[in-house]
Amino acid sequence: MLAIMGPTASGKTGLALALAQRYPLEIISVDSALIYRGMDIGTAKPSEQELVQVPHHLIDILDPDQRYSAADFVADCKALVAQIHQRGRLPVLVGGTMMYFHALQQGLADLPSADDALRARLMLDYQRDSQAMHDRLACVDPQSAQRIHANDPQRLIRALEIYHLTGEPLSVLQARQVKAGWDVKLCKLALIPQDRQRLHQRIAQRLEQMFAQDFINEVALLYSQPGLHADLPSIRCVGYRQVWDYLRGEYDQRTAFEKSLVATRQLAKRQLTWLRKEQDVVVIDPFVLSQAQQLATIESLLNLGE
Repeated sequence: MLAIMGPTASGKTGLALALAQRYPLEIISVDSALIYRGMDIGTAKPSEQELVQVPHHLIDILDPDQRYSAADFVADCKALVAQIHQRGRLPVLVGGTMMYFHALQQGLADLPSADDALRARLMLDYQRDSQAMHDRLACVDPQSAQRIHANDPQRLIRALEIYHLTGEPLSVLQARQVKAGWDVKLCKLALIPQDRQRLHQRIAQRLEQMFAQDFINEVALLYSQPGLHADLPSIRCVGYRQVWDYLRGEYDQRTAFEKSLVATRQLAKRQLTWLRKEQDVVVIDPFVLSQAQQLATIESLLNLGE
């Protein structure tokens, strides 16, 4: 099964769509932002025409107030792959949410479900003093504290939540309780630009296009919906959180753009860090090889056309 991986703005979707012009395939999105309805511009969601041309899955499956875990992704992906194979088509995983790819291959720690009341209390404490919360984590789980930044409320609060619920550190549970990954062979193709500056330029160009396409109004529609708030996973998506804070009056529109740009670059950096740890992956530079050459690489990888 083919997996097309890469940082944001590296050309994953375009390559998958081009491959679909040659072979009967269906795309399974590996993107934690594309799952949400009403979040189209800021996620660079495929257009309606593209969604009609090629069957896509795990796009627009949830409302922004709903949550979706890596375990949910693994379960959905397994079911979809079986269905796609039954239709005689090729499933292609496309995206940059590396935690999903990791869960698919390596399995997941058997962790407790979220406790909304506890999480709300921890969030209040975090909002009062984020550094104190990080210090608290360092006391009970120094290993997790080393890899979780004080400015990462989602992961920080989750680590403390797990400690409160189980009495054991997240790092210990992750090392001890691991569900087996999916026994499937992934043919992994990673789009990794060597010219980081060029990737940054493409990110900036795409972000400028998003703002020109009325991205702010898209977020404003979410902002007006009761029940949505800044701590939901959907609103924490890159770009959405920055524009959300602009709508709250924390800074001006230009600053919202600049903060979105910085956050997107940081996302790309994290994705590249994950990708460099991937094993058995074919790496190509999307800024050096033409799309035709990229397609030829995939055909060779999968022995297509033989």
